[in-house]
Amino acid sequence: MKHRSWKVAPDGTGTSLEGGMSYSDYLHLERVLDAQRPLSDAHDELLFIIQHQVSELWMKLAIHEIRSAMLAIRHDEPEPAFKMLTRVARIFEQLNNAWDVLRTMTPSEYTEFRGSLGRSSGFQSWQYRAVEFLAGNRNPAMLEPHAHRGEVAAALEAILSEPSLYDEALLYLGRNGFDIGADQRRADWRKTRSESPEVLAAWKAVYASPGKHWMLYELAEKLVDFEDYFRRWRFNHVTTVERIIGLKRGTGGTAGVSYLRKMLEVVLFPELWKVRTEL
Repeated sequence: MKHRSWKVAPDGTGTSLEGGMSYSDYLHLERVLDAQRPLSDAHDELLFIIQHQVSELWMKLAIHEIRSAMLAIRHDEPEPAFKMLTRVARIFEQLNNAWDVLRTMTPSEYTEFRGSLGRSSGFQSWQYRAVEFLAGNRNPAMLEPHAHRGEVAAALEAILSEPSLYDEALLYLGRNGFDIGADQRRADWRKTRSESPEVLAAWKAVYASPGKHWMLYELAEKLVDFEDYFRRWRFNHVTTVERIIGLKRGTGGTAGVSYLRKMLEVVLFPELWKVRTEL
């Protein structure tokens, strides 16, 4: 085998790499940068592709962090979960910033390549669905867009079979001596839970004495921070879509803006928002 070495310049910086692990090797950049395949000659199609690919990468990390936070909470180790949930909120801050780039595309520019999308739509993003399911917005009917991909449908079904992030937080609340009502006895995790007066009273007690219940208080605020950024992402999504296609139907067959506006009404952690009125 040919001898390979890492050459170093007088100032200590590497000048050439012959063999070994390079930056490009480690990140598999050839595969990443070869994944943008516009189907038209439109200038802005590359922007559209990169915007959505980058968003999917950030969502992959968000799923990793949410799953890890759930496991930490389940094991009564909330401190690591705080860091992970903070990271999830910052991920959604990045996703929000991405809309600012996409909004530089005008309706005329989008029209040049929209026909190339066929029936593809962000509505079909299984990773976005996973984030929603993990957070607690559980609607089994939303499995239908993924039914044609067995492995994806199975992964989403697996998420629905276990407690969500908010479920784990409520169970942790219960393990710390609070009455969480029916949430303590839930067995069917597939459906979105109903608001609970007992859970609202429990969070009110936590917020009334944050020093006494610091871990729960901090956990509650991390969840609210996550949902805050998630709501902003949804709002920016609606605004961007309306700015570019108006009230047209989405390429995936949804009602477009009107459908996305309905999603703005979904609340992931309802008692944590309602408790602010109660205090």
